[in-house]
Amino acid sequence: MTVEDTLPAHAAEPATSAPRLAGSLKGMLAKLAAEPLGLFGFAILALLVVVAILAPLIAPYDPVAQNLAGAQQPPGWQHWAGTDEFGRDILSRLIYGTRITIQTVLAVSLIVGPVGLLIGIVAGFVGGWTDAILMRFTDIVLSFPSLILALAFAAALGAGLETAIVAISLTGWPPIARLARAETLIVRNADYVAAARLYGASPWRLLVRYIAPMCVPSVVVRLTLNMAGIILTAAALGFLGLGAQPPAPEWGAMISNGRKFMLDSWWIAVMPGVAILVTSLAFNLAGDAMRDILDPRHARG
Repeated sequence: MTVEDTLPAHAAEPATSAPRLAGSLKGMLAKLAAEPLGLFGFAILALLVVVAILAPLIAPYDPVAQNLAGAQQPPGWQHWAGTDEFGRDILSRLIYGTRITIQTVLAVSLIVGPVGLLIGIVAGFVGGWTDAILMRFTDIVLSFPSLILALAFAAALGAGLETAIVAISLTGWPPIARLARAETLIVRNADYVAAARLYGASPWRLLVRYIAPMCVPSVVVRLTLNMAGIILTAAALGFLGLGAQPPAPEWGAMISNGRKFMLDSWWIAVMPGVAILVTSLAFNLAGDAMRDILDPRHARG
């Protein structure tokens, strides 16, 4: 057996990569079809994305237009989710708030994923003092409650959606780094990595071509499962006035404004709370399904 025979299929047989990729996608879709709750979660997420994109066409009213004469109207045919204390249509604000939620989740994931993956694979692959320094720094960040640390960063950086995204990202990468390091410690001793090293692959090539791709599925699953936490943290920052600023229809800020009217106008706070609940549940269901599909070790029997 030659050294090339021990390399992964995508390195030894590039001509067959496209058919194998198609077969892999079919297999993933077949597994997803066997996960009804996962399908439900993905359907809800797809609907939320469509709502966020088509918000100007779907929303029946201007989300920031005030109508004091129609303030605090209960849910009805004219306003399906009622109106708030300024007469703004809550359903329209929820629809536009979907944009803020999706934007926050995607932005945090695009920051946290690569940063955590890079730190984890470098620490696991290099080892020694590099591993010790990176992991001790990770432990320091993990020792603080993520919400409290995010509040501290947001308060220091100033209120706003962008600073909320940065604050959540600064506290969200350590679990990803820990997971990527654990995966790297397993993969770096695999036969095909040793064969690629003997074949003359540089450390950078080993990291990028052979180790990082094996860590990506676990990181994607963890990010998907963490998205519900990202939504809750963003809502908490908005509730405390450190997230998106008025009159932006951010769900956490809507709950904060509606808590003063819970006894008389419950829908002002309950409707955005239901939106947060449904979105978080959808991400959790989708994350569980992706874990079963991408990681056979967690597949249900």
